[in-house]
Amino acid sequence: MLFNSYIFIFAFLPIVFILFYALREFRTTAFIMFIIASLFFYAYWNPNLLFVIIGSIAINYGFVKLLQKLPHKLLLRIGIAVNLCILGYYKYASFFVGTISDLFGLGLAVPNIMLPLAISFFTFQQVAYLVDTYRGETKEHTFLEYVWFIVFFPQLIAGPIVRHHEMFPQFRDHAFQHMNRENIEKGLTIFFIGLFKKTVIADTLAHWVNDGFSHTTQLDVVDGWITALAYTFQLYFDFSGYCDMAIGIALLFNIKLPINFDSPYQSLNIQQFWQKWHMTLNRFLTHYVYIPLGGSRAGKLRTYLNIMIVFLISGLWHGAGWTFVFWGFLHGVASVVCRLWKQLGLRMAKPLAWGLTFLFVVCSWVFFRAESMHDAWNVLSAMTRFDQLTFALVWQDKYILFGLFILLVIVIFARNSIAIMNAHHAGWRRTLFVASLAAVSILHLDQVSEFLYFNF
Repeated sequence: MLFNSYIFIFAFLPIVFILFYALREFRTTAFIMFIIASLFFYAYWNPNLLFVIIGSIAINYGFVKLLQKLPHKLLLRIGIAVNLCILGYYKYASFFVGTISDLFGLGLAVPNIMLPLAISFFTFQQVAYLVDTYRGETKEHTFLEYVWFIVFFPQLIAGPIVRHHEMFPQFRDHAFQHMNRENIEKGLTIFFIGLFKKTVIADTLAHWVNDGFSHTTQLDVVDGWITALAYTFQLYFDFSGYCDMAIGIALLFNIKLPINFDSPYQSLNIQQFWQKWHMTLNRFLTHYVYIPLGGSRAGKLRTYLNIMIVFLISGLWHGAGWTFVFWGFLHGVASVVCRLWKQLGLRMAKPLAWGLTFLFVVCSWVFFRAESMHDAWNVLSAMTRFDQLTFALVWQDKYILFGLFILLVIVIFARNSIAIMNAHHAGWRRTLFVASLAAVSILHLDQVSEFLYFNF
């Protein structure tokens, strides 16, 4: 089920909201109702894949109970290996078989395996819980609480990736099942901001993005830049829109999810970018990959190697393809260069630092979106053909170029959705603003499309 659909906004969400608070005197019943609703939400497209998430939860909870009684590193490794094997089979088996077949000319049949929705997200979340249990950081939680933690529908499909200490204390708060007017107001505010980002901005940009990446050999220099910039903003408004909506929905149920975006396109270097973009994924990779590998404690060369490993994993996590791996490689190299630059004590003017960072992000997103390395190079090649640049080409696409410029100004200078939501004095202006966004967004629901991060 999609957040940006009539059935979710006008049926599923109101029904769950009413039942949740109507059952506030029956906590266990409310938990069960919410879990069933979340599983229904997950299985709305394909009920056959329910067994994957249910099986994953059952297996991991079994490992949790074992680790609580016997916190042995071997048992933890087995638990992590089981999770990675399940993830690897569904997400990477076709990629690896195809790669090996092409590399050695074996002509192997590539299996057509359906990717279960959100498997990357709920797998990483459960791996983190296993590691925290091994470290003795988790407390005793009931099976219902654990299931709720994993299938909580506002963040189930595309994050943010939450940790146990952020969620369980809220579940157990005495005010959890009592309506909170402030939370409802804030929740509706950021939900409709996110809905507007998705339905009006991201889905409009999708037309230029899809057209550009479908005809990479026919792009001129202006088309190349429009394609790359349109995707840069489409991905931002699509994923940040989803995260805004997730935060808003969770607030309706008195749950505060961690922030996943903090104006990342304002960053002055690539390290700062990753502190602001998909923040919970970056946090996961730092705590559960980078630090266990040794972090920056084992010398400079090992630090650089650890950084590269983290970003290669990040690339592969996002998608089973060489374009994603290369995208991760690029960001790893950029992060190493950024670290070296700082260690040498070098400085750069802020406008130049921002420009270089933003340009790198735009160019690297091309690999993230392209269907193949060949398509990515075609787009980047088109972007460098400045000898073709004429006033006529620019004038032909003046409206989309002006629209992209406006979006650039917004992401650099405008208050982000979190700041708007947390404004102390809402007043009639914000109410009118949010109502207007809601009305316009709902009128665009006939163009329903999936969120981009559903593919990851």
